[in-house]
Amino acid sequence: MLNTYARAFFTRVLTPFAALLIRLGVSPDAVTLVGTGGVVAGALVFYPQGEFFWGTVVITLFVFSDLVDGNMARQLGRSSRWGAFLDSTLDRVADSAIFGGLALWYAGRGDSLALCAVAIFCLASGQVVSYTKARGEAIGLPVNVNGLVERAERLVISLVACGFAGLHKFGVPGIQILLPIALWVVAVGSAVTLGQRVVTVRRESAEADAVAQGGNG
Repeated sequence: MLNTYARAFFTRVLTPFAALLIRLGVSPDAVTLVGTGGVVAGALVFYPQGEFFWGTVVITLFVFSDLVDGNMARQLGRSSRWGAFLDSTLDRVADSAIFGGLALWYAGRGDSLALCAVAIFCLASGQVVSYTKARGEAIGLPVNVNGLVERAERLVISLVACGFAGLHKFGVPGIQILLPIALWVVAVGSAVTLGQRVVTVRRESAEADAVAQGGNG
């Protein structure tokens, strides 16, 4: 959903920065690795301590690398299977770090095993949602469905809520409630998206099998 509009907008905005990195001799793979490292550090250093505002600032600065590296590859004409594999794999690492950091907070000083479990569910369901599409495409299906809560939505909802929740340390009262709400929204949305993809793969596989059987007959 957000991917369709936000990605096109930020790609245009970040194109000059991507061109600058190319002139400096930086490779797209290096941007991917540094960006993931920054997200992981921001999530696992700040979030378990309850520093949601500054953690979100650090993560947001690095999360745009996901758009910059692809932009660089297109400008260089070097789009490759390896680059796509590396980018997709490290996206999963970054997502895991964000929800893992929140789970650590709630398992510790956040003192809520229920929200710890919700954060872990967000982590796991996000991975499975991505896997269903990849696995469906691997067996030759288009998996043609726009899920309710895909990666862009998970990141935006979670990071915006974390950033605002962190404002309570600057004297904004009651705003911490946004984070639990966001986690529940992401959890439920991810479960719905998983269901959408499973249903789509089942339908597409049945159609493909019927076509194959018809051709054999």
